[in-house]
Amino acid sequence: MRRLPPFALSCTVVLLSLISLVPVAAFSAGDTPDVVLTTMQRELKRAFTSLAKSEPAPYFMSYATSDIDATAMLASNGGIIFSTSVGRRQGDVMMHVGSLALDNTHNQNRPSGILSSSLPLNNDSDAIARVLWQMTDREYEQASSAFAKVKTSTAVQADEEDKSPDFSTEAPVTHIDSTEYPAFTGQKMWEERIRKISALFLKYPDVYTSAVLFTATRDRSYLATSEGTALVRPAAMLRLVIQAETRADDGTELLRVESYQGPTTEQLPGDAELEMKVAKMSADLKALRAAPSADPYAGPAMLSGRAAAVFFHEVLGHRLEGHRQRDENEGQTFTKKVNQLILPAFLSVTDDPTLKELNGTKLAGYYDYDDEGVPAQRVVAVENGILKNFLMSRMPIKGFDHSNGHGRRQPGLMATGRQGNLIVTSTNMVKDSEVRQKFIDEIKKQGKPYGLYFDDIQGGFTLTQRALPQAFQVLPVMVYRVYADGRPDELVRGVDIVGTPLLSLNNIMVTGDTLQVFNGVCGAESGQVPVSAAAPSMLFSTIEVQKRKRGTDRPPILPPPDAGGAAAKASAQGGKS
Repeated sequence: MRRLPPFALSCTVVLLSLISLVPVAAFSAGDTPDVVLTTMQRELKRAFTSLAKSEPAPYFMSYATSDIDATAMLASNGGIIFSTSVGRRQGDVMMHVGSLALDNTHNQNRPSGILSSSLPLNNDSDAIARVLWQMTDREYEQASSAFAKVKTSTAVQADEEDKSPDFSTEAPVTHIDSTEYPAFTGQKMWEERIRKISALFLKYPDVYTSAVLFTATRDRSYLATSEGTALVRPAAMLRLVIQAETRADDGTELLRVESYQGPTTEQLPGDAELEMKVAKMSADLKALRAAPSADPYAGPAMLSGRAAAVFFHEVLGHRLEGHRQRDENEGQTFTKKVNQLILPAFLSVTDDPTLKELNGTKLAGYYDYDDEGVPAQRVVAVENGILKNFLMSRMPIKGFDHSNGHGRRQPGLMATGRQGNLIVTSTNMVKDSEVRQKFIDEIKKQGKPYGLYFDDIQGGFTLTQRALPQAFQVLPVMVYRVYADGRPDELVRGVDIVGTPLLSLNNIMVTGDTLQVFNGVCGAESGQVPVSAAAPSMLFSTIEVQKRKRGTDRPPILPPPDAGGAAAKASAQGGKS
């Protein structure tokens, strides 16, 4: 199951970050090299040389370290729930034992290639080296044991369809970025700000629960490999997430989430804009509570650009990830369709992690090097409807022997091919204002009383393994019935978009002319990674929806306390909570 959820409050504390402002140089000419990197390189060389005498011997090793300083705070109902700052240094030892053709990570044995532990926070070279030595010894035991099992399994099991090597050779790179972002110092100021934002929801009795999360993280990642790659990459990000929920009379839980991110405070919205956003979210939830529950439906549908972006991320993007083409547990929807038409001929799909922004929106999926040390690359996956390429890590597949810079992972997990910035473009475009009229024309043509317009999406998931149905489910928030007879649009609730990829992707008739961006975090085998998707609005001849599972709890029996004046009182309390 692959997910592109909103930044839910339970999982954002250490994923993204929030740092202030202008970076300053950490090193100047004549400064000593980074202690962490030089220690990693020295211990890696010593370990690799020593283990080369073992049987079986590793043919590739790498050390990766992630230094994270994170500040996270959560406010609700005008009070601070928690506010904390943490620092951690995590080290990962990765090892391939055997040969490129067959090693310990073969097939379902990927986890044997990595061992993780915390490293000392202070830059004591001897202390860091001692922990790396212990980790390397344990990882060798794990990897060599796994390799013995791999050899036994391959000797007695049926031949695999894809006999590609387990790892690819790539040119070593060196990239030492000595930029250092300043430590976050605005904790008290941001506590007060999110407290006031959270208090605004007290004016809206239809909002039952709400929260405002702010995170600030700076991350300095290191990579050293036995091939000679050496990377030092700093990063910093501010993240603000506003979430509000209510419940309909029939028990359906209704959610609205808005998130913002940027490397500087200036790229986050001001108080006036946030106050309007809180009012809009609250009004949406009130309208959703009163909206009728939608019925199962199959017919014409229109997706906004953001909704279409999530749709493509789930339905197509995950099925373009390279490792899914050789794993025999996967459905392999497009594995044998290279150079064949898989989309309408007017659509093209690229994944370009080198893009920092699109149409003025910062892209969460930007990176310069992937997590295996390969430079990020723009990949044309689908050109004029024809499948051309997959998103490759250093796990080769038949016909694609090398990485194209899409090996991504969360610390502690092995990298796989993943999406970065997935961008859908079209040559069959009309002005956005004209898509709606074509939508109404299609409703009339099919003799339907109405079609469905999907304005906003909270996320989705897809199933890719062959033991399960090759299906997807996209989770819309704001859905409207658009009537063919000219009646006003009607907000409805309680439906999810469902379907199968080969059919659904070819129901697209025409698109708008403006790309819209969805930023999120995607979870898969290699963990949580930030991603972006962009697409124009789209008209589908047919989309199917099903009823969403609803809860059994009814709305609160008691009205909220002092709904009229609580917000003003909470706002006047200062920083106390």
